[in-house]
Amino acid sequence: MRIAPSQVFKTAWFAKAASKSNIPDTELCAAVLQAMRGQADDLGGGVFKKRLNDNLHRSILLAKGGHRWVFEFLFAKSARANIDDDELVAFRKLARIYATLDHSQVIQLIANGQFVEICNADEA
Repeated sequence: MRIAPSQVFKTAWFAKAASKSNIPDTELCAAVLQAMRGQADDLGGGVFKKRLNDNLHRSILLAKGGHRWVFEFLFAKSARANIDDDELVAFRKLARIYATLDHSQVIQLIANGQFVEICNADEA
């Protein structure tokens, strides 16, 4: 049996940052599966830090409910060591908000270009 998240998204900001850093969606989908297996730093409250791009970048991945994963923030390892405490609090709050979104709200985020769906278990 294959374990897969129901939906994986990247925000519009993350999509631009990942594109500039040459991080393909296939790598992001693989990273979510790794995070689901515990191969990411669990920062609590549905916030995960995952290494990408041969360990050159760090991503902040939000998944409070575990069924919807959102790549929210990307930074180069060489530019900063980690996120700060205030950012972590904000990411935890955002993870809670994302967990409460219903299907129609997610569809609206996609339609508005705020979310880009990158993998979906229903399509696998």
